[in-house]
Amino acid sequence: MLEGKAVIGEADMLQTMQQDALDLAAKALDFFDVTDSTDIARLIKKEFDRMYGPGWQCIVGRDFGSFVTHCFGCFIYFQIGSLSILLFRGSAGYPEQEENQFEALESLETLETI
Repeated sequence: MLEGKAVIGEADMLQTMQQDALDLAAKALDFFDVTDSTDIARLIKKEFDRMYGPGWQCIVGRDFGSFVTHCFGCFIYFQIGSLSILLFRGSAGYPEQEENQFEALESLETLETI
């Protein structure tokens, strides 16, 4: 495992889910070498898919940029030592939420016309 404590950079996620992400990262680092970033990402992503439903994406590495759209309450970026982990649920992975957003927009448009 990489030495060091996890440091959360940004999070839009319940505390329990954040803790799950940190625990899974630690578990992945127990199984895989720190250089096996694809295997680490795969373990975290598959476990989050299993625990919280499909649509999760995980990026692991030492140097990367990102610009993503995520579902409300489904984003965390943290570091363990020099390894960075970005975990989020893409908006396409949660279609019923997208439908609800469209319904909310339609309701607002209806209210504006009244």
